[in-house]
Amino acid sequence: MGKTDTSRHDGKGRLTAHGIFAVALAIAVIVALQVIYAATADLRTDEAYYWTLSKEYVLSYLDHPPMVAWIVRFGTAIFGDSNFGARFGGLLAMWLAVAILGDIVRRLTRDRLAVALAVLMPLAAPEYGLFASRIVPDAGLILFSLAMVWSLVRLTESEDGRWWLLAGLFGGLSLLSKYTAVFLAPGILAFLLMPPWRMRWLRSPYPWAAIVIALLVFSPVLIWNWQHDWASFKFQFIRAGADHGISVRTVADFLGLQFALVGPILFPVALAGAVMLAWRGYRQLNPAFILISTCALVPFGYFLWKSLSLRIGDTWPLVIWPFAFAAAAINLAEIRKQQQQGWIFRTAESWAKAAVALGIMLNIAVFYYYGVSNLVVSARQDPIAKEAGYGDIAARAQAVAKDVGATWIVTLDYRIYAELRWHLKDSIPVVQVNERSRFIGFRDHASTAMTSGIGLYVDSAPNDGNVIETQTPAVLQLVGQTDRMWRGAVIEPFAFKTIQGWKPDLSPPPDSPFYKWRLLN
Repeated sequence: MGKTDTSRHDGKGRLTAHGIFAVALAIAVIVALQVIYAATADLRTDEAYYWTLSKEYVLSYLDHPPMVAWIVRFGTAIFGDSNFGARFGGLLAMWLAVAILGDIVRRLTRDRLAVALAVLMPLAAPEYGLFASRIVPDAGLILFSLAMVWSLVRLTESEDGRWWLLAGLFGGLSLLSKYTAVFLAPGILAFLLMPPWRMRWLRSPYPWAAIVIALLVFSPVLIWNWQHDWASFKFQFIRAGADHGISVRTVADFLGLQFALVGPILFPVALAGAVMLAWRGYRQLNPAFILISTCALVPFGYFLWKSLSLRIGDTWPLVIWPFAFAAAAINLAEIRKQQQQGWIFRTAESWAKAAVALGIMLNIAVFYYYGVSNLVVSARQDPIAKEAGYGDIAARAQAVAKDVGATWIVTLDYRIYAELRWHLKDSIPVVQVNERSRFIGFRDHASTAMTSGIGLYVDSAPNDGNVIETQTPAVLQLVGQTDRMWRGAVIEPFAFKTIQGWKPDLSPPPDSPFYKWRLLN
């Protein structure tokens, strides 16, 4: 081992004072960037949508379980309806998740260098570092799924069956966060069935009680779906089952996103670590190694397969990489412990350190670009730029509504609806009149205002021939136009039209064109 390495640790996984300082400094830098970004960057469209969900007290929602709304509500209860308030709960969840990840690795390796790498890897990955600032349902999923695995690691340490019960609780909370928690089930089954202890636990009441606890915790979603013709499950199954034919482009998009959002070095390092830990775990029948590696590899394999025919969203694979980071760190500790000498083994630690260093620099560069500079690079392809500028649209809509005497605002897109509500804070009622299945059980805060007869339709232009014009007696008249901008670049034109002669039905029947959700948004 070279001189540089020994200045950071002593060759046995015990970090020196210099190494501990470097780790603490890196953590402090990323956390500071997260807090600043969370407080200053405007909410993106899905974030604003989750904020609108947090304002409704219902058991569940069409497109998500309720945890994301609870997390947003927690933050806004403390810090108000501000950017930081809406994001604080998610940030706290991610910080706790990183701490749990570090403790999992500590318990399985007793190697401080491995623990440091396990903590730094998610902070170095832009999707979990700087962009952990945004609101995503995966914040709860990652926290509770890691807590579930932590409980099962404690089980391997003590063989005390009561840890199954805590794992069941966290498993239910994972399902309350996001349905993709089901992809962790193969890892839990392999953990239960592959090692020699299988018959002991199959005869024990604890794993079965854990399943009951998980279902009880998940019951709000089950009850809501039972009450509403299993609407949320149908929505997810149809969306997941969409098939647009084999496409090399969607595979390339999926893999390219992983290189960009996990890291150009960290992505292959984490994936290789998961594969190698799976090889160790299944050969040794080590339950913890089997569990962690399978929780990473099964969902990755699924999304890779689905990417053959479907565009995979940037947040869909978020559940994968914390387990892959844990696997990579544990695998490095195993390499050191066994003193393996092959080229891959000898360079693994250097690659992991390079991945973390590059990732931290990338986070700083991304923060500078979005948070400090006024540079514009391919604005219409930039995922953040594409969702910017809604504050100006909301202000313009409010001004036009005042000029024409409109007392309510209508849109046909959940993104526009959410952004207008976020920026206007219900100073004027905003309603999405289509896709009403998204709003089952929501409060009606607009009917009184709609009795005035004049509304304002806000949508991206051109917006002629929409469902309001073709399916209702409403009379629409163009009263204004503007562009949604980002740093001087035009992102999207918008138009404003008055609506007269029609009052929207906010509780349409299921066969109405105003009720059905759209498959692709």
